[in-house]
Amino acid sequence: MTDGGFDLARLLAERGGERYDLHTRHLNHQLPRMLHTIGFDKVYQRAEGAYFWDEEGQDYLDMLAGFGVMGLGRHHPVVRKALHDVLDASLADLTRFDCPPLPGLLAERLLSYTPHLDRVFFGNSGTEAVETALKFARYATGRPRVLYCVHAFHGLTTGSLSVNGEEGFKDGFRPLLPDTGVPLGDLAALERELKRGDVAALIVEPIQGKGVHQSPPGYLRAAQELLHRHKALLIADEVQTGLGRTGEFFAYQHEAGVEPDLVCVAKTLSGGYVPVGATLGKDWIFKKIYSSMDRVLVHSASFGSNAQAMAAGLAVLAVMEDERIVANARATGDLLRGRLAALVDKYELLHEVRGRGLMIGIEFGRPKSLALRSRWTMLQAARKGLFAQMVVVPLLQRHRILTQVSGDHLEVIKLIPPLIIGEREVDRFVDAFTTVMDEAHGGGSLIWEFGRTLVKQALQT
Repeated sequence: MTDGGFDLARLLAERGGERYDLHTRHLNHQLPRMLHTIGFDKVYQRAEGAYFWDEEGQDYLDMLAGFGVMGLGRHHPVVRKALHDVLDASLADLTRFDCPPLPGLLAERLLSYTPHLDRVFFGNSGTEAVETALKFARYATGRPRVLYCVHAFHGLTTGSLSVNGEEGFKDGFRPLLPDTGVPLGDLAALERELKRGDVAALIVEPIQGKGVHQSPPGYLRAAQELLHRHKALLIADEVQTGLGRTGEFFAYQHEAGVEPDLVCVAKTLSGGYVPVGATLGKDWIFKKIYSSMDRVLVHSASFGSNAQAMAAGLAVLAVMEDERIVANARATGDLLRGRLAALVDKYELLHEVRGRGLMIGIEFGRPKSLALRSRWTMLQAARKGLFAQMVVVPLLQRHRILTQVSGDHLEVIKLIPPLIIGEREVDRFVDAFTTVMDEAHGGGSLIWEFGRTLVKQALQT
């Protein structure tokens, strides 16, 4: 067997400069347009840990972590070695008619972090993990409807879209499944729906990714009791919040007595290399799904449990224990959130800092002073969320820090950096953020001029 003359390095050297044109012609043509508009059309040459480097060798601090995928940062040596090892082993992978050891070993390790659960299904993504939970809950209970929380995000495939709390994502894709939204924290609304007797489950993010809103204290435990009283299940979507992101291995573990019936996992488990999703559940649920040999493949995934993904997952869990990643996320998150919260009284445009661990929301709000209020009103009239974008852009362009607005039409910046960051990265971010806020409150021409540019763009679209 030969390589056929394929040379990846040469291909990238020859064609890499065409990246934005290739996307415009062959992929989502709005992505490069958006990146050009907000000045995010950078060319990154390499990455390691919590940093990127551009063509000129300048470093960029990553406070986005690939929407949470890069929990251990990029190219962690232990994960890289595990993938080299599994490739070099030339395993007989995905025969579909054997029981290889790596999926069993990874399932065993995952379940050790949540002892009340018993079995795991491995898929390929977070939305697949959610789809699995929806199917399992419906079949296990014999009921058609799943409840979700308003403003939730659980994925964009058809089933997970049905429980997506952002209506804008659903436009043009209906009809969907007969699922129903309830406000996060509203136990009365939950109970009203449960009394109809057709609810299979409630799916909930312990901390919502959109806006970084936490479930109120005691809500998950009370919701669980209500659900079980009505013979329905609790599904915890830990795709983004799981594996240490919030300072506990799973975010639901911040609340005593919460034991979800199904838990969805993905993102960080991949090590940033091989897509993977996992749905953890109780024994009785799995045994009801796979009730006979005739149903052995009633739910499966062609690439699920592949050796590369399993090796990456095992390496990730080993690193998390060896390097005390969860403890670092908790301590560094407390430091970062505390230093940002201390700025709320200093800046009238800064409304609130919230979150847990290294999942932090920075919310902006209407200022009191007349000069700032007139500028704020101008932006809000054009499109809500533009001020947060005005902060995100100079953080990247002038301070080389990558962040994101937490959702469409939200004045919230979400920080979900790699869980390996420390005091140096906290200092860099807080110093840059303070500089940008100083300029905004001082009427600095650069940031408000960019705001006017965004307004023009918003009016054109």
